[in-house]
Amino acid sequence: MVPLTNEDVINMYTKMLTVRRFEERIAAEYERGRIPGFIHSSIGQEAIAVGVCANLKLEDRIVSNHRGHGHCIAKGADIRRMMAEIHGRTTGYCKGKGGSMHIADFSVGMLGANGIVCAGLPIATGAALAAQLENDQRVVVVFFGDGASNEGEFHECLNLAAIWKLPIVFACENNHYGANTPIGRVLPSSSIAERAGAYSIPAMIVDGNDVFAVHEAAQEAVSRARSGSGPSFLECKTYRWHHHFEGGYFPDLRPKDEIDDWKERCPIKRLEQRLEEGAILDREGQKEINARIMAQVEEAVTFAVNSPYPDPEDALKGVFSD
Repeated sequence: MVPLTNEDVINMYTKMLTVRRFEERIAAEYERGRIPGFIHSSIGQEAIAVGVCANLKLEDRIVSNHRGHGHCIAKGADIRRMMAEIHGRTTGYCKGKGGSMHIADFSVGMLGANGIVCAGLPIATGAALAAQLENDQRVVVVFFGDGASNEGEFHECLNLAAIWKLPIVFACENNHYGANTPIGRVLPSSSIAERAGAYSIPAMIVDGNDVFAVHEAAQEAVSRARSGSGPSFLECKTYRWHHHFEGGYFPDLRPKDEIDDWKERCPIKRLEQRLEEGAILDREGQKEINARIMAQVEEAVTFAVNSPYPDPEDALKGVFSD
């Protein structure tokens, strides 16, 4: 295991805070009616994306899901182009035609997000097979939620990854709910990680709100994949603070005291406490980083709203057929 330096920890803190401030800002933009489509927030889950991606190289690849802003930022995507895409502008990653759930940046190894439950797993498994055939020691990580574990592709991909010893890490963000459905109503066992055992895939259950725990587990899994030893499975237990999506047209049925309890376990506040206790970064240093991030996010919003919308004829560009 390679120990984290103080610089590594500060970088992880900066990434986590960037995810939080970015998503808080787009939630506000959505409330103002300036964002079309759906916005799925990962506020409360920032430690997973950052803790995992901190172990990856630029050329390693990740695949995301509908709740993917944190994964994009953790892997190095440009928040200006992300903000523009979410606002539906031509300067966005998909020229304003993909929106929040379809951001991709191949230059940093982000193969994309999508709005179909579990659809990222087959993409990531294919990317892992490509990495194995190319023999370039690239690793692939796929992020998905607890709901995806009940889809058929989940089992197919775990099986293929296991028998072919693919260089992939399955990172399950178990936030305990599929929309409004508690996981206990759709999962007969005590954990999702148990399912990996059926395919002889090593699995770890991790506190998804502790970035150090996530980083350590991911480091082991990434190292295993890179060495040719095959896949690993991480079940990171966490909780999303916001409703299934911003401005939800159905009520949030989760108990308020449960939401409040998980907010007390905020991954960013826990890291800030560790930073202070370890004399790594004091409160003033944290404020300086926050101010810098806030300025970057505001600049991204300005860039987005000052960018043009696509022209109607652009609908036929960049597609497979017309």
